[in-house]
Amino acid sequence: MNKKLVSFLILVAIFGPVIVEATTAKEMAEAVQKAVIEVGTVLVIVGWAVAGILYLTSVGNPGRMDIAKKALIAAVVGTILVILASGAKEFVQTLFGIKDGAAGGAGGGAAAD
Repeated sequence: MNKKLVSFLILVAIFGPVIVEATTAKEMAEAVQKAVIEVGTVLVIVGWAVAGILYLTSVGNPGRMDIAKKALIAAVVGTILVILASGAKEFVQTLFGIKDGAAGGAGGGAAAD
């Protein structure tokens, strides 16, 4: 089977239910963001585990040590990307002056005791 098709089907399986469940564009964007962070976190954890196992099993073999170093760099980059993705929403809102859930106009009133 074609790798692109398999990748597309996996993405549809992960994000399809999230997108269909949302009723507004905001809900869809928040659901996709949450799903991306969750999937990314799982992949980062697996990446760190694989890098550690490769490093531990590369005893004395320079070729395997290089592979382990590349896997470790990939895990670090993945971790940084997941951290940046989790703060992306707040960054964009701050950049464009968007307040989450803010209602315009003067409101107020006394709180009931």
